Amino acid sequence: MKRIDTNLPEVCVLEPKVFGDARGFFYESYNQAVFADLGIESTFVQSNVSRSTRGVLRGLHYQWPNPQGKLVSVLEGEVYDVAVDIRRGSPTYGRWAAAMLSAENHRHFWIPEGFAHGFCVLSEHATFTYQCTALYDAKADAGIRWNDAALGIDWPLSDPLLSDKDARAPLLADVTAERLPEYAA
Repeated sequence: MKRIDTNLPEVCVLEPKVFGDARGFFYESYNQAVFADLGIESTFVQSNVSRSTRGVLRGLHYQWPNPQGKLVSVLEGEVYDVAVDIRRGSPTYGRWAAAMLSAENHRHFWIPEGFAHGFCVLSEHATFTYQCTALYDAKADAGIRWNDAALGIDWPLSDPLLSDKDARAPLLADVTAERLPEYAA
């Protein structure tokens, strides 16, 4: 497994070693010891799979309190995946990092606790998997508007298909301090 750092020190892309031949391929998607060596010492307690069609944008989602770290990857198709630092007091507050994830590149994207997460589907459809460090908590479920101009995310589409919840999400500047995690140096 190879770690590729992003412009956000805690967020990274992970590229597994893929073994392939005429029969197909194999790769290890998670190994606790290898991840710890790469600086990711999290325990995953919930696994989710979603399937979406071209043009769907999901996000930007987070939980607070009871934050979730997420290890995400694509089993089928291609997505543009984004993480945003929303930790109050963080030197990278409001900055974002992105990665192209696909069934072909087998990459994973690590989004630690304290970051909002979203993705948009670029292929005909995409099957997306999430490994989460905390259980889903409906009372802590929150979001930030995907096209918040203050964030300046360079999404590769301009008119996505959104859920009602995502379309109504607040701007980051409108989220009250108690609904955002605090940076711990």
